[in-house]
Amino acid sequence: MFPKKGASEEEVLAELEEKTSEDLTFDSGRILGSMCTHPHPFAAEVVRRYIDRNLGDPGLHVGSQRVEREAIAMLSSLLGLERGYGNIVSGGTEANILAVRAFRNLTDVENPELILPRSAHFSFLKASEMLKVRLVWADLREDHSVDVRDVEEKITSNTIGIVGIAGTTGLGVVDDIPALSDLALDYGLPLHVDAAFGGFVIPFAKALGYDIPDFDFRLRGVKSITIDPHKMGMVPIPAGGIIFREKRFLEAISVPAPYLAGGKVWQATITGTRPGAQALAVWAMIKHLGFEGYAEIVKRAMELSRWFAGELKRIPGVHLIREPVLNIVSFGAKNLEEVEEELKKRGWGVSAHRGYIRIVMMPHVRREHLEAFLKDLREIARNV
Repeated sequence: MFPKKGASEEEVLAELEEKTSEDLTFDSGRILGSMCTHPHPFAAEVVRRYIDRNLGDPGLHVGSQRVEREAIAMLSSLLGLERGYGNIVSGGTEANILAVRAFRNLTDVENPELILPRSAHFSFLKASEMLKVRLVWADLREDHSVDVRDVEEKITSNTIGIVGIAGTTGLGVVDDIPALSDLALDYGLPLHVDAAFGGFVIPFAKALGYDIPDFDFRLRGVKSITIDPHKMGMVPIPAGGIIFREKRFLEAISVPAPYLAGGKVWQATITGTRPGAQALAVWAMIKHLGFEGYAEIVKRAMELSRWFAGELKRIPGVHLIREPVLNIVSFGAKNLEEVEEELKKRGWGVSAHRGYIRIVMMPHVRREHLEAFLKDLREIARNV
């Protein structure tokens, strides 16, 4: 019921504390299955300071719009593109929908189809429903990457684009994007890479010497990339990103918003009013940490994932789904649902809904958290 009289700030905050007391927090180290993390304190301060900025009406916030463009330019550079076109958006879901929308709008195919791996994110299901684009699912190989030959076999005159994943949500697998790029070029199709997670991991991991396939705009067939700064970029939620190689893709999804302060404004995002503070935080974090700072964070996460995978192999009744590619380790176990239930009873934020349990080495996860988790897992695996 809408209250008749207002309460004091202290009373409201006290009630909020009580109502959210069941929430797990990133600081506790108990959240191990999430691709989000506690935001960097500096990024949180930027959002707090500029929380009133609305990039949906850039005529009011000209400086913020300029900063967003600089953020897109820096992300484009990170992804191997001299000049990119895009926006800081609400997350990977919106970014993926925008890519599919651009592909659809640039074709005159009557019954459009999109080919994507069975490991693709559920956001493409939303894109399919909203945009009336049929999804054609490509099989996976034994290593859980997409079968490029199966992708080729499913190309028809109705195909409007191909999707590859650079860091699957379940296993952190990177598809053979170079082969998909060649395929896309051969058939004259655009390739979208969903690097929502991998975008802020792979460039730094490759620089550290990890053997990971190329995935970005250095491959000519890649026309768009999703990258989420609110994951390993440590920017407060919501902060996703969509980058297009060419301006025509952005123009294909732009609509006029004539009543705004900026005059003749065109919007290429799903949301109209959208937070400028998050875009400023993306810019600020890249400026603050730089390539070397992010590389240090990724180095720690990658090393932690390798150590953790080795420890899992020593637990009877537990098995790796595959060796980690990025900073994600997934494992199975006998009576997996019971194992999940017991882990949750002990306060661990994990899920076994995919048929395995995924542990993501986000910046808030430390070795002592994992050692405590392993201790509980050993006991549970032995008893279950």
